[in-house]
Amino acid sequence: QVQLVESGGGLVQAGGSLRLSCATSGRTFSSYAMAWFRQAPGREREFVARIRWNPMTTYYKDSVRGRFTISGDNAKKTVYLEMNSLKPEDTAVYYCAAQARQSIGHYTRSDKYDYWGQGTQVSVSS
Repeated sequence: QVQLVESGGGLVQAGGSLRLSCATSGRTFSSYAMAWFRQAPGREREFVARIRWNPMTTYYKDSVRGRFTISGDNAKKTVYLEMNSLKPEDTAVYYCAAQARQSIGHYTRSDKYDYWGQGTQVSVSS
């Protein structure tokens, strides 16, 4: 059983920073890519950032590009999301997701990912 566990959420003022971590545990698992999604109250879950391991390539939602940075270590099965210049509209539950193998479908689709964490709350006050 593969488990993803997020940490690092919290309450921060606008303009502040947070760093989210996602650790993968369980049986031997090597992902094709990992991503962060978020879901604000009353809204659908949305793509935030993605890292594909080989070749290492990153992708971002337009509204976070330049403020957020996704990084990770595939050998350690860990991915991070460094969030700077946070805005109140970034407030959401942030989820880590893992894609087990290459597949069709756009990388922003949540159904492309096979495993999910339980989420961590990020709240940004104005």
